[in-house]
Amino acid sequence: MTINSNIKKILSPLSWLYGISVELRNKLFDRRLLPVETFAVPVLSVGNLAAGGTGKTPHTEYLVRLLSKRYKVAVLSRGYRRKTRGFVLAGADASAQVLGDEPFQMYRKFPDLTVAVDENRRRGIRNLLNLPEAVRPEVVLLDDAYQHRYVQPSLSILLTDSRRPFYEDRLLPAGRLREPAKNSARADIIICTKCAGALPPDDYRTIQTRLSLGTHQQLYFTSYQYKSLLPVFPESTSVKKESIERLKKEAYSFLLVTGIAHPEALREQLNGYTSGLQTLTYPDHYPFKAKDIAAITGAFAGIKNRNKRIITSEKDAVRLMDSALFPEEIKPFLYYWPVEVVFGEKQEALFIQKIEDHVRNFKRNRILA
Repeated sequence: MTINSNIKKILSPLSWLYGISVELRNKLFDRRLLPVETFAVPVLSVGNLAAGGTGKTPHTEYLVRLLSKRYKVAVLSRGYRRKTRGFVLAGADASAQVLGDEPFQMYRKFPDLTVAVDENRRRGIRNLLNLPEAVRPEVVLLDDAYQHRYVQPSLSILLTDSRRPFYEDRLLPAGRLREPAKNSARADIIICTKCAGALPPDDYRTIQTRLSLGTHQQLYFTSYQYKSLLPVFPESTSVKKESIERLKKEAYSFLLVTGIAHPEALREQLNGYTSGLQTLTYPDHYPFKAKDIAAITGAFAGIKNRNKRIITSEKDAVRLMDSALFPEEIKPFLYYWPVEVVFGEKQEALFIQKIEDHVRNFKRNRILA
């Protein structure tokens, strides 16, 4: 949601007060007046300064694919808006309500991955490291943990949306920042996400300058690669994978349903494949209710084109599939559009080397110590 300039002026004093409280908290951690814990395994944190919408989950999934080739990896998340409390290890009863939508999304995608949630990340990591040796993680990925300073990560990755970088944003509530932009200095790696394409050298240098990178920091750029459409209810259709290009050739109309922080990129992408796009937009992490399912069903029925689909994001899909309210006749038409992270030209090899060196050297240094 965009806040107009008049409202920003009204909210600015509240942002100032919020900033004071954030700075005080950070100083307490910096001076070790609040406890900070380190661990005997590499702990890689993926987070942001802004409140949602920078692509944490796809980037965490990228790290899962990379590191699971050699190491036992666990993902630990807070589990935002789950119906449970405390430490929960994903298992046979996993769902979006048990884990939260983003952790459940990763558990579905990587069934052999250890996924856990805990609002207390220190306790969560301790519990993971107390698991039996066969599944005890050798690397822990912290999802959305940049502000969780009770844990000192061995490597901190900070994301910023290329369309609204944190150096152009303001503190909550006038803007979206959870803490001042200068606190990006804690990060080891900064990734500018959701780029539309390759950046000209001048733009790269401008962003690099405005980010005020420290000598210890590395900058990368990523975009999204949209994959094949997949059914939200695979048991309701024989079509297990759908080509968006085929739907474009056959002039399909789409109803886009989203409950994510910033659906603009998905909407723009889908708009390139149809001349008939309708949208239903809900808040981030939205728990779809009976009235919402009725609205979706009604909007879909109102599309006159016989060739039509309901499209949603992967994060929305894991909440929608939990719903017992969807009419059976609508289920075969509901698909989600997964994405994967793609690094800028010549950057992927450098990023992979950085991550692999960090994990390998951490483990080697622990052995030598």
